[in-house]
Amino acid sequence: MPLDQRLAGILVHPTSLPGPFGIGDIGPEAYRLLEWMNAAGLAYWQVLPLGPTSFGDSPYQCFSAMAGNPLLISPDFLVRDGLLDMPEIAPPGLSAQMVDYGPVIEWKNRLLHLAHERFLGGRGGGLKAAYKKFRARDDVAFWLDDYALFLALKDAHEGRAWTSWEADIRAFKTKAVAEARSTHAAVIDYHRFNQFLFFHQWDALRAEARRRNIEIIGDAPIYVAFDSVDVWAHQDLFQLDKSGQPTAVAGVPPDYFSTTGQLWGNPLYNWKKMAGDNYAWWVARMRSIFAQVDIVRLDHFRGFMGYWAVPATDTTAENGTWIKGPGLAFFESVKKQLGELPVIAEDLGEITTDVDDVRAALGLPGMIIMQFAWSAANGETVMPDPGNNFLPHRHDPNMVVYSGTHDNDTSLGWWRNSSTERERAIMQMYLATDGNLASSDLIRASMASVANTAVIPAQDFLNLDSWARMNYPGRAHNNWAWRLLPDQLDAGLAEQVRHSTLMYQRCANPPKEAQPPAPKLPPYK
Repeated sequence: MPLDQRLAGILVHPTSLPGPFGIGDIGPEAYRLLEWMNAAGLAYWQVLPLGPTSFGDSPYQCFSAMAGNPLLISPDFLVRDGLLDMPEIAPPGLSAQMVDYGPVIEWKNRLLHLAHERFLGGRGGGLKAAYKKFRARDDVAFWLDDYALFLALKDAHEGRAWTSWEADIRAFKTKAVAEARSTHAAVIDYHRFNQFLFFHQWDALRAEARRRNIEIIGDAPIYVAFDSVDVWAHQDLFQLDKSGQPTAVAGVPPDYFSTTGQLWGNPLYNWKKMAGDNYAWWVARMRSIFAQVDIVRLDHFRGFMGYWAVPATDTTAENGTWIKGPGLAFFESVKKQLGELPVIAEDLGEITTDVDDVRAALGLPGMIIMQFAWSAANGETVMPDPGNNFLPHRHDPNMVVYSGTHDNDTSLGWWRNSSTERERAIMQMYLATDGNLASSDLIRASMASVANTAVIPAQDFLNLDSWARMNYPGRAHNNWAWRLLPDQLDAGLAEQVRHSTLMYQRCANPPKEAQPPAPKLPPYK
């Protein structure tokens, strides 16, 4: 279903799903989420990037832009497929409310190593043909072997970044790479097999979502992590010096989130080099992502028109420079090779007219954040800023409206802890509310918007405070940890959400029987 229908969805990453294993996964609880979404009348499940996370556990800093995260592999389904026995996945006694990544990674890796040993020993025999087929897939073959080698080499180098490896392998020299593939063949197969397990489970989950007429909205960060196979195996596609170090790094200037800007630290693309082969790496990346999800939220869309380049030695993003990006030509090239691009343009931040022009030329929906709607006009009067496009009366149908995102406080937390007195006063007057139900107020405003698509974070459906926030931009640790508790998404909440999707004509599966007639109301006076 294209994003030109009036529908709604939920934002919740798989790591946030409930379950006994210390982290959410793509097993039984993910299928229960789809069932709950059907009951609630929701059409879209939005997730964060699904890649294998590195230091800091951020899904926006992954070892690969195309691989899947082995931490999301379901132990229950490893038992179902004959690779493990039920006693071996006894719950490890980890937190049910927050992900404690260190112990989770250690426990999950032990299970995955055991599953691989069992597979090599002949168990899970029905998976052997599927594993062979997986390795030959067009959307996989481009990256799989390099990724598995990259992780095997990181294992051999005690996790150190690729720039600290021996000179020839650091430079991805053909002979050194071939020797490493032979030397580390067993470990390479382990990491390759983990990718098979992830996609074996993920593809089945996606098929179930399709059966239920639910589409999955994925997330593609514009940049990749420096310590990633993407940079190591394609160094000529990035702005690096001869030793492999970035000459400049990515970020954004000072903004709503930070007075010193956000210093992301990702290496910047060599767009001229990429244009020389019609953006082949990007085409392969987008092909891979579209094989995983139905719609892609393209993060930092404005970076394709102009990107903030910060000197690599700087410690904040304040002294960066705007550099022109590839613009519309990039999207036209990718579209010519892949066909229509079901993309949501994340067009937040400092937006210039060329960003709006390219988005309009491509017909892509942009993003609206309801928490950002209540900025004040100049002066002392408590009136909304008339130029704020997030105000509900300024919305456009070709938009995706959110009460908040993973980078924002929860709506209740925003109201209590992050909003200003003037913002609260403007929202109270505009929505005719006292603000005591801030989550419900922002959900209602989002659902009522003329924007075709409304997506609500699970935390807002549950009216949770700041402790449930997913990410604090600029904070290096203690992010990405929030989890649902069992049965929080229950039948009562589904009924409440369904009432909202019906009320605002966003229900994905409205009842076929005739509705009772609307009561006759007196005319306005």
